[in-house]
Amino acid sequence: MNFDMGPYGIYIWPAYGVSALALIGATLWTTLSWRRAKAKLAELEKKK
Repeated sequence: MNFDMGPYGIYIWPAYGVSALALIGATLWTTLSWRRAKAKLAELEKKK
């Protein structure tokens, strides 16, 4: 596999990095929101 991007590598690799961070951040944000919603639902169901 050739990872040499030539003179454009200085732009491409940071773009890959930013994209990877954005995807990881979105996944974490979604997972944490889901867990908070799940905990809140459990709390509301316990009050019944």
